Amino acid sequence: MNTCVFYVSGHGFGHASREVEIINALQMTDGAPLRIVIRSAVAPDLLSRTVRGPYELRPGPSDTGIVQSSSVAHDDEASVREALAFYSTFDDRISVEATTLRHDEVALVVGDIPPLAFEVAERLHVPGIAIGNFSWSWIYEGSRVFMRDAAALIPRLRQAYAKATLALELPFAGGFDVFPRVRRIPLVARRPTRDRRSTRAHFGLPLQRPVALLSFGGYGLGSLDVDRLDCLDTWSIATTDRSAPETARHQHVIVLSEESFRGTGFRYEDLVAAVDVVVTKPGYGIIAECIATGTAMLYTSRGEFREYDLLVSQLPGYVRSRFISQDDLFGGRWRDALTEVTAAPAPPMRMATDGADVVARLLRGLVDA
Repeated sequence: MNTCVFYVSGHGFGHASREVEIINALQMTDGAPLRIVIRSAVAPDLLSRTVRGPYELRPGPSDTGIVQSSSVAHDDEASVREALAFYSTFDDRISVEATTLRHDEVALVVGDIPPLAFEVAERLHVPGIAIGNFSWSWIYEGSRVFMRDAAALIPRLRQAYAKATLALELPFAGGFDVFPRVRRIPLVARRPTRDRRSTRAHFGLPLQRPVALLSFGGYGLGSLDVDRLDCLDTWSIATTDRSAPETARHQHVIVLSEESFRGTGFRYEDLVAAVDVVVTKPGYGIIAECIATGTAMLYTSRGEFREYDLLVSQLPGYVRSRFISQDDLFGGRWRDALTEVTAAPAPPMRMATDGADVVARLLRGLVDA
C-alpha cells in the first residue's frame, strides 16, 4: 500500500489543524487506499479527535519552531537554543528518518513546514510537497535574536526548502521565494457541519445572549481573572478546560470539557461558528475558521513574530476584527471592544475555503502518477 508521510510542525495548532483537513479530504478521494503516517510533536489527542480515518503517528519533533513562554509571548533565547541544538545534528536526523522510512513504500512526503521533510523526500527519491503560509527561514530572518545569535542557520534551512518538488502557498504567505516551484492554493479551513442552535444547545451556551469564545490554544490565559470581566452582565464567555483559568466560577463563564467533543460529532469549528466573537491571538488556524464561519475576532498582540504583522495587515479585508491591548485584555476591559467589533460592517472581501479539497486532489494525482 502506498504511504504518504506528513511532517507537521508542532508549533501551535494551526499547522496540524490544516493538515488534518487535508488528510481527511485525501482519504475521501477516489483511488487505492493510502497509508497515512504523521511525523509530528503535536499533541496526540488533537489528532485522535479530528482525523477521521486510520493513520499512524510517529511522535517527535520534526522542527523546533518558536518556543512560547505563554499564549501571547515567545521566549526568543530558548527558541534559538532549541533550533541550534536540533539543526546541529540535522544531517544525522535526515539519515535516520530516511532509513526508518525506507521499507514503508513511501510514495509522497508532505511538509507543513519542517525543512527536514524535503531532505528526506530527496533521499527517498519521492516528491516532497511543501504546504504553508510561511517558511521557518523567513520567520527566523525577522527575529532580532535569531539574526544576532543564529544567522548562520538560515542558509541551511533555505537549502533544505530548495529541495521541495513543489510548494503550495496558502493565503497570507511570506517567505516562499526560497522554493523553486510555487503554486497558490485556496485557504485550508476547518468548516462547520452543525448549525448554531444545535451547537449552542450541545455545549450549554445560551441562545439569547451574545457569546465570546476565549481561544488561546493549549497555554490558555492562566493569569486572566475571567470572572471580573466588565462585560459579564450582557455577555457569556465560553472556553475549553484546556485553556480555562482555574479560577473561573462566574455563572456566565462557561467552561467546556474536552470530553464534550469526543465521539459527539461536534468539532471546534462548530463552536467557532456558534459564537458571536472569538477572543484570541492571530494565527493562521483561527483566522481561517473565522473567515469560513463569518465570526468576528477580537485579537491581541503575540510578541515579536514576523507572521503577526502580515496577518493583521490583511485581516480587516476578510474578518470583522478589532485589536485589544494586552493591558485591556488582562485588565478585563472588554466591553467597548466587543461592542465595536460586533457592530462592524461585513468585511469587503470573500475568500475560497476549499483548499483542503484542492490539495487532496493534487496529492492523489501525484501518488497515482
